[in-house]
Amino acid sequence: MEKFISISQITLSVIIILLILIQQRGTALGGAFGGEGNVYRTRRGVEKLVFRSTIILVIVFVILAIVDLAVS
Repeated sequence: MEKFISISQITLSVIIILLILIQQRGTALGGAFGGEGNVYRTRRGVEKLVFRSTIILVIVFVILAIVDLAVS
C-alpha cells in the first residue's frame, strides 16, 4: 500500500505541475507582481476546467500525504 501511495503522489505532483504551468499568466496573485493589468474576468471553458482540476488534485495529494503519514 505504501508503494501505491508513493507512486500516486509522484504522478499527482507531475500532473499538478503541468496544470499550473499551462494556466494563463497574470491570473490571481501573479498579476500583483508585474503581470498584465487586465480587468478582473471570470474563468470560462478550458481555463475553468484546468483551474478546478488543479484544486481537486492538490486536495487529493494532501489527503494521500496524510494517509501516507498515518500508514507509515
